[in-house]
Amino acid sequence: MTAAVRTRRFLRGPGVLAGGTVLVLLFLLAFVGPHVCGWTYSEIDYTALRSGPSAEHWWGTNRIGQDVFAQTARGLQKSLVIGLLVAFFATGVAALVGACAGYFGGWADRILMFLVDLLLVFPAFLIIAIVSPRLKSGGWLAFVGLLAVFGWMITARVVRSMTLSLKEREFVRAAVYMGVGPFRVIWRHVLPNIASFLIIDATIAVGGAVMSETALSYFGFGVQPPDISLGTLIANNTAAALSYPWMFFFAAGLLVLFVLAVNLVGDGLRDALDPTARTKRAKRRKDHR
Repeated sequence: MTAAVRTRRFLRGPGVLAGGTVLVLLFLLAFVGPHVCGWTYSEIDYTALRSGPSAEHWWGTNRIGQDVFAQTARGLQKSLVIGLLVAFFATGVAALVGACAGYFGGWADRILMFLVDLLLVFPAFLIIAIVSPRLKSGGWLAFVGLLAVFGWMITARVVRSMTLSLKEREFVRAAVYMGVGPFRVIWRHVLPNIASFLIIDATIAVGGAVMSETALSYFGFGVQPPDISLGTLIANNTAAALSYPWMFFFAAGLLVLFVLAVNLVGDGLRDALDPTARTKRAKRRKDHR
């Protein structure tokens, strides 16, 4: 299937246009919004405490007079950066570990899969909650590392299974017979043939990473003050959800929109890169009924 056909299939997917448009608008809000609103996320307006949306403060202010639009844009920016980095590193580690385990087999496979099983047994949320406060000196990058460490194991198992199948294919065997090194075979022949799965997985992993970051930050284990993220904004303003709804629902609404948009785009990528995906989902729905 050519790139043009895949692109057309992707753009024709239900919800892809809506999801892609929402993602573009959210990225513009996160990275352009802070430069156009006239307020910084830490700036305080002592004349407007808990004031509603107005021409001066587009989305109102919080309890100490900080602009909600500027704060939400900054929080969204931080959450998006964390989600993208976690998805990138986790998918990269999963691809490397899974491909090496499937290709080399033997003791390498046993050791790598033992590591995967060991990490799957650990309660990731609890460990991150315990370790994260002790890594404050590392800032939010240390938090990204923690999320990435516990976010690649399932993908690695799938990559291993796909590699076991690929290494028996003629083009891989031919490369081996020609004396091509194992890591070069993995890089040039194995990984390109599972790239579609990795792209889909990384896309959906961004939404999962943002949700994980939000949950951990909500309980105080993620992004630490004075920095902010969607999780810290939601946590700080939960009590005001009914009395001052603009302080809570803008951040919460953007989080929901982002996750829904990522899932729509992920479904579109799955249909474009895996022509059988839509048929499989329809069959599962039919069997479920």
